[in-house]
Amino acid sequence: MRRILVVGGGYAGFYAAWGLEKRLKPAEAELTVVDPRPYMTYQPFLPEVAAGSIEARHAAVSLRRHLRRTRVVAGEVTEIDHAHRKVTVLPAEGSEFELTYDEIVVTAGAVTRKFPIPGVTEQAIGMKHVEEAVAIRDRLLTSFDRASVLEPGPARRKLLTVTFVGGGFSGVEGFAELLSLATALLKHYPEISRDELSFHLIEAQGRILPEVTDKPGQWVVRSLEERGAHVHLNTQLRSAVDGHVVLSTGEEFDSALIVWTAGNAANPVVHNHTDLPIDERGLLKVRADLRVGTEEEPVPGAWGAGDDASVPDLASPIPGARTVPNAQHAVRQGKLLARNLTAHVRGRTPKPYVHHGLGSVATLGIGKGIFQYRRIVITGLLAWLMHRGYHVLAVPSWERKVRVLAIWLTAAFFGRDIVSLASVEHPRDAFVSGGDPIR
Repeated sequence: MRRILVVGGGYAGFYAAWGLEKRLKPAEAELTVVDPRPYMTYQPFLPEVAAGSIEARHAAVSLRRHLRRTRVVAGEVTEIDHAHRKVTVLPAEGSEFELTYDEIVVTAGAVTRKFPIPGVTEQAIGMKHVEEAVAIRDRLLTSFDRASVLEPGPARRKLLTVTFVGGGFSGVEGFAELLSLATALLKHYPEISRDELSFHLIEAQGRILPEVTDKPGQWVVRSLEERGAHVHLNTQLRSAVDGHVVLSTGEEFDSALIVWTAGNAANPVVHNHTDLPIDERGLLKVRADLRVGTEEEPVPGAWGAGDDASVPDLASPIPGARTVPNAQHAVRQGKLLARNLTAHVRGRTPKPYVHHGLGSVATLGIGKGIFQYRRIVITGLLAWLMHRGYHVLAVPSWERKVRVLAIWLTAAFFGRDIVSLASVEHPRDAFVSGGDPIR
């Protein structure tokens, strides 16, 4: 019996393990997934989680519920020693331990890329996990509550200022959805006027949404600015100490909510703690058939996919192109990896990964979106409906599809839920204070 170890339960890891369960008989393989989180995050839903259009738990797919024949280990892989076919696992509680394997599937995923900018580590929130999206939403709602009882001035202005750093898909979608939520909140807060809201999107390049062409990207900028947002192109964040934002253009302002979405970096375990081959970016070297190594020299017993893998893009006309780190590739690579590893176990030849993109689609708030497939560009309500339709079909399991659809239908009749649960971050405060005010 083959011992197959999957490092990481994100898109690629979840779909690889799910596919292996369906394809391999119990007598053929023993499956193990190691991940510090007990769920796979469906990241395209995070902007809508931040905006309150989707319940947070519905953007998370339970590993234990859906991987019924797989051992799920709650811990973080800190080292991969492929020469000896073992990994070191650090659990949340207890001491490190080792797991051995015959075949390893490395799908640890990327991490948020950070820069040594003063104040960012202390002030900013990422947008890669469910808890981050929930914290962003709660902080905005709490800021409205606090600002509503303050007199006009610096403190109130800071609470009503939101800053996103990074103009990729996650940044733009999160920014637009939160702007939509803030605008909708105004009818519940007569003390706050539209002119007091200040939303800033900061992008170091001269354009946003690199996955779409120039004109659609420019349309998105115009659309956001028409809704009152400030889009800063060719601009870098210089400092965010104590929430005081300083830009490379010289502009300065205070912001109570700073969200960092400025790209991805190689996972540290892949970049620094493995004897598997990596490229100059710290990503796993992976062949077209998703085996680790080069076309001339594969590494026996090692497979890779997803954001931490450098996979040849055979569908690209550019020689030497690699697949971009996005959900479309991670899901499809995970599915193919399951088929290829099954073929390998049964003595057949794995197939190369070739995927022609289905286009790019983004939500920009309720009723607003953009879709592009080659030269076809659709904007507005139809694109927004296409976004929702695509992702409700793409989210794994019928159970999650039904839950998400139910939330969307409920919101269509009753609107978003605008209750902030920021107090869950400090659940003992009420007990400890005994009712006395806490500052």
